[in-house]
Amino acid sequence: MSEAPRSLLGAAMRHHLAWPLITLVLLLVVNTAFNSSFLQIEWRDGHLYGSLIDILNRAAPLVLVSLGMTMVIATRGIDISVGAVVAISAAVAAWMIGGSVAGTETRFPMPLAILGALSVAALCGLWNGALVAKVGMQPIIATLILMVAGRGIAQLITDGQIITIYYKPFFFLGGGYLMGLPFSVFIVAGVFLALYLAVTRTALGLFIQAVGINPTAARVAGVRSRRLIVAAYTFCGVCAGIAGLLISSNVKSADGNNAGQLLELDAILAVTLGGTALTGGRFSLVGSVIGALIIQTLTYAIYSLGVPPEINLVVKAVVVFVVVLLQSSEFRSQVGALMRRPDPTGSRS
Repeated sequence: MSEAPRSLLGAAMRHHLAWPLITLVLLLVVNTAFNSSFLQIEWRDGHLYGSLIDILNRAAPLVLVSLGMTMVIATRGIDISVGAVVAISAAVAAWMIGGSVAGTETRFPMPLAILGALSVAALCGLWNGALVAKVGMQPIIATLILMVAGRGIAQLITDGQIITIYYKPFFFLGGGYLMGLPFSVFIVAGVFLALYLAVTRTALGLFIQAVGINPTAARVAGVRSRRLIVAAYTFCGVCAGIAGLLISSNVKSADGNNAGQLLELDAILAVTLGGTALTGGRFSLVGSVIGALIIQTLTYAIYSLGVPPEINLVVKAVVVFVVVLLQSSEFRSQVGALMRRPDPTGSRS
């Protein structure tokens, strides 16, 4: 290989999205190897149908939560309460919609129910942000409070029962299709586009990086770091609220105990896989989306390959561990140094 292509290849491999993209492609190849129809997409019942479409639809809630988590982690924080906020949002929406078994009546109009669920989710995020930025709590402790209490709040709203939703128009959010694609994909695209434009076309992205790198210096420089941190947690809460609406719409019910269970861990993994630094400052929205798709594609592969349920979490952890190691420039440098180390015996081939 000549010097120019080699240098281009080296630059491409050093890009922060290189290994996540390679991982995603490898997972697609593995799925295709064990399922010849994995990449097939066909038109059925007025919309596109196939494994890839199913992965996109099921990944939508995780992508939304990952986008919110990206903003929080970029400010040197963490939010482990997003799973509970998902449950609260779903419970509020289900309770407000209520309705009869016929599926034609609701307790409140659906737009009001959606607004109510998102408002409660935003208040949850605002609570977390206030504890971190105003009170000065450590992010993991502040969000741990809502992580524990949030499940109880969701169960109080649902009275400890699974609320079944019968109102058919609500099902369109998580199970409907628009122009052949799942409607949830359009919701995710809208949130991503709005956030991407905000951090790339305004000074918001620079302010977030400044707060994540050194919040004290950013505050001295005139950046309102506390307000920015509160806004990041509030946005994360809203993203979790939207995810709760999609999940409850898809399963046509709200379960205060199990909805969003361990979603916070998958979101943190997705953000990490996408190249966002847990130490704050450096973040990638595109990387977080790719990371969420990796997690969902890996989950699909685990179930489609018949991996026993009791070890699927171990398999997921191993894959994530390997990808994170490959993303580490320090690890790659150490491996390269070991490979270049001369033979101590002095033997020649």
